[in-house]
Amino acid sequence: MGGGAAGLSGPDLEKGVAFASLEEAKPLLGHAHGEAVVLVRVGEDVRAIGASCTHYGGPLAEGVVVDGTIRCPWHHACFDLATGEAVGAPALADLPCFEVARQGDLVQVRTKKVAPERPAVKGPSSIVIVGAGAAGAACVESLRKHGYAGPITMLGAEEPGPVDRPNLSKDYLAGTAPAEWIPLGTRERYATLRVDLAPADPAIAIDTKSKTVTTKSGKKVGYGALLYAPGAEPSRLPIEGADRPHVLTLRSLADADTIIERAQGKKRAVVVGASFIGLEVAASLVTRGLHVHVVAPERVPLGRVVGDEVGAFLRTVHEGKGTTFHLGTKPKAIRESSVELESGEVLPADLVVLGVGVKPRIALAAAAGLEVDDGVVVDASLRTSAEGVWAAGDVARFPEARSGELVRIEHWVVAERQGQAAARAMLGQPSTFRDVPFFWSVHHDVILAYVGHAPKWDRVTVQGSLEKRDATIVYETGGTITAVATINRDTVSLAVEAALERGDRAAVERLVRG
Repeated sequence: MGGGAAGLSGPDLEKGVAFASLEEAKPLLGHAHGEAVVLVRVGEDVRAIGASCTHYGGPLAEGVVVDGTIRCPWHHACFDLATGEAVGAPALADLPCFEVARQGDLVQVRTKKVAPERPAVKGPSSIVIVGAGAAGAACVESLRKHGYAGPITMLGAEEPGPVDRPNLSKDYLAGTAPAEWIPLGTRERYATLRVDLAPADPAIAIDTKSKTVTTKSGKKVGYGALLYAPGAEPSRLPIEGADRPHVLTLRSLADADTIIERAQGKKRAVVVGASFIGLEVAASLVTRGLHVHVVAPERVPLGRVVGDEVGAFLRTVHEGKGTTFHLGTKPKAIRESSVELESGEVLPADLVVLGVGVKPRIALAAAAGLEVDDGVVVDASLRTSAEGVWAAGDVARFPEARSGELVRIEHWVVAERQGQAAARAMLGQPSTFRDVPFFWSVHHDVILAYVGHAPKWDRVTVQGSLEKRDATIVYETGGTITAVATINRDTVSLAVEAALERGDRAAVERLVRG
């Protein structure tokens, strides 16, 4: 059925649809009051919310409904169907919610609901967030949504503050995303949230006894609760020439802008490292017209992360766009206009980008006496060993809910969801972190979605066809499915995530075996 307004599709929900036509938990896309709206039947009730995810505008009508929430098929953002609240990152902004009237079998969407004011809640005297990244931004939004009215200070290391870092190696670096997409929040937004944002005045000392933080500028800030979330920093190679000005890393917006500037008018680039970041950078530079060489010591790019078959497939995707791989070797030295490999080969290079991993920023935590072990050790509520201090994001080493093992996961969505969980814990709400890890990676026309956590496995199986861009990849350890990756099977990915959350192994099996 066509829409009643330009650009809108589906039935006119103001006129209404038959209740009997609505399938349980199956979203129906329509429109009302000039806006795209999704209608969802939940038992005898019907919910109506905005149809576009507030993260990247993903189509919620193609998502999955789980336990009173609807989840975006693109990046797994989660919204409460009753209120429109963004309850699961990467979306931080809420959706509009509409009144629904039912007369007999007719269901109609009425006016937009006015979000109720949240009552103030008791909480710490003040909150300081060390780190202005994904976890910090999500924590701030969650604190205010849950009614915390006290002072919040967020201390970062670089302007402009929290940014959408996954985009830095993808569309932004490729030149297909505008700059206004990148900040997670404007200055005006943080002013509205009453957050004292200091994006270029990082913490240099934490005193857990006096509960104070000292910043680079010499400012001392007291706290009732503190979130330690400074993230990680890119690793450098201990080789000759690694400090040359045309040898760059990618972590911040400034890094991305520098790579873009250096790539202008250049023809040849070498990317060191076949990591997700390395390959995404390679794809973006190819999009900008550079001939890119990727150098890495492994035999198959990403083989240890996604398996040899998937890694080999991704290699062919990049090669099909013109990227040249040099695997099984490392750079020996970086010259002014070339990279010398240990194999003896010399690659011309106007620009070199290092994608050889990151290191968690734990020095400040260690100096403050927090327990550290390849990250800051936290419990299931993300509490550190120090009273009133939580940690989240790339630095947090936490007990993974399904295995019980202490892990540190460098995923953007994990960082944001941990920021949300830490906010709830600071306010004394139940907040065991049980979210299933999720990330996505873009390789030209291939988007890989990955749910679960499989640092090792004893079996990898591919259902479907990688070449046709339609596949489910299953990772098993001891007969248990621990992670699932998909290509163009967003609904499967969402459903597997939900099944893993509730520990329903039988459902996971059914979903991936077809």
